[in-house]
Amino acid sequence: MAQKKITVVGAGNVGATTAHIAATKNFADIVLIDIVDGLAQGKALDIAQAGSIQKFDCKVTGTCDWQVTKDSDIVIVTSGLPRKPGMSRDDLIAKNTEIVKSVTQQIAKYSPDAFIIVVCNPLDAMVYTASKVSGFEKKKIMGMAGALDCARYNYFIATELDVSVNDVQSTLMGGHGDDMVPLPRFTTVNDKPLTELLSKDKIEEIVERTRKGGIEIVNLLGYSAYYAPAAGAVKMAEAILTDNKTTIPCCVYCDKEYGAGGYFVGVPAQLGAAGVEKVIELDLDADERILFEKSLAHVKELVKKVGEML
Repeated sequence: MAQKKITVVGAGNVGATTAHIAATKNFADIVLIDIVDGLAQGKALDIAQAGSIQKFDCKVTGTCDWQVTKDSDIVIVTSGLPRKPGMSRDDLIAKNTEIVKSVTQQIAKYSPDAFIIVVCNPLDAMVYTASKVSGFEKKKIMGMAGALDCARYNYFIATELDVSVNDVQSTLMGGHGDDMVPLPRFTTVNDKPLTELLSKDKIEEIVERTRKGGIEIVNLLGYSAYYAPAAGAVKMAEAILTDNKTTIPCCVYCDKEYGAGGYFVGVPAQLGAAGVEKVIELDLDADERILFEKSLAHVKELVKKVGEML
């Protein structure tokens, strides 16, 4: 059986780290592509040389040539402008729409059967862009956001309670922005509801820090996070290529689900060999639904702007 193939578009911090994490999983050959000559080639060579130390032997290739990406099973799109201090995710919309459009045209040309995982911001609108430009089945297009946001949320909870982060199970919904909707009612620690372990005020403090988790790192580093986003993207790719049916909060197409009405938005979804195999519909209470609808309204505004650019 032929080895699976993942292309990572963009050899910056997120892209190179995604390629490295994916390589260590050893479930697919990796192609790292960038428009800057030498960047992807150098980083790919460096990653490949770690193989004998980290015990992986998949092929890692760097290139500027889209022909090398031909027949990829999954393409992870990390290319785009990163945030800087003072910028919101929305501020990136015009330039990143142009970049994602161009990249998606190449994906459709060389890997028409691929799944696409978008990582660049504003996330929900960029997933819409990839869907519109590619014309692929909607279950094959998705965005990495919820996996990252949950990871941040879980870390903050684990730190507060002094427990292993692996003991925290959570989900969240909505757009990847300051109006995302972490769901304390559906969050457990060692199977105990979070609402029984922390005060309402402390939970709200953690929720707010989760919403601003990206800009917290931008303000510290001067640029966007990359280790956790890369890990989230690889987790999604692994769920698809190994068909492990993992439920991961991510940006997927919802029509009747949650009354979204035909938009890509963050929800818990089961990923497997067919891509997005099922949207998990939680029984939201009135307050949670209001928050989700507010977040969805923001997604719709961004999609409208993108639609005017395409």
